[in-house]
Amino acid sequence: MTHPIRCSCGKLEGTLARTHKENRGICYCTDCQAFARYLGRAGEILDRSGGTDIIQTTPQNVTFTQGIEHLACMRLTPNGLLRWYASCCNTPIGNTLANYKLSFVGLVHTCLESTPLSLDEAFGPIRMQVKTHSALGEPKPEAFGFARGALRIAGMLLKARLDGSYKRTPFFIPGSSTPIVEPKVLSPQARKALMQPL
Repeated sequence: MTHPIRCSCGKLEGTLARTHKENRGICYCTDCQAFARYLGRAGEILDRSGGTDIIQTTPQNVTFTQGIEHLACMRLTPNGLLRWYASCCNTPIGNTLANYKLSFVGLVHTCLESTPLSLDEAFGPIRMQVKTHSALGEPKPEAFGFARGALRIAGMLLKARLDGSYKRTPFFIPGSSTPIVEPKVLSPQARKALMQPL
């Protein structure tokens, strides 16, 4: 079974192969908040406390079927996560690690919502909330599920490494840790500006 991936303007499309082993969580970290502000879509991406709903899976399950020329990448710092988005409309797609051998992608909810199914129906309930100390406003959301979520993700990484499926990724040039597009790395000044809540 697959789930559609689609940017808001429809130029970039793809599918997520659902394995029922996905992990779903909300991240309140300042970097995820800054990414939403960078795209100019914080109101759509972040919840009222600054959290991003993320579906975590392995890149082998992601296929782009149309408009991959619109896939862009940025990094908040030179060694930060690779943050992927559709340049045509600034829809966030997901986050990957810089080393393709660590087979992981966290897909941002906004590219998964062009379907009658709710995220709860498609991927189940929120299993973890992390970095809640960086949430906006008071009271802070309750953190939960980190240890179990980390084990679930570690299992994905290990399986992909053992069966060789880490080699199948749409985000990197085959056999290398070179992204298919060159990431834009923000200057310290630009990053600092994005860290401030609007």
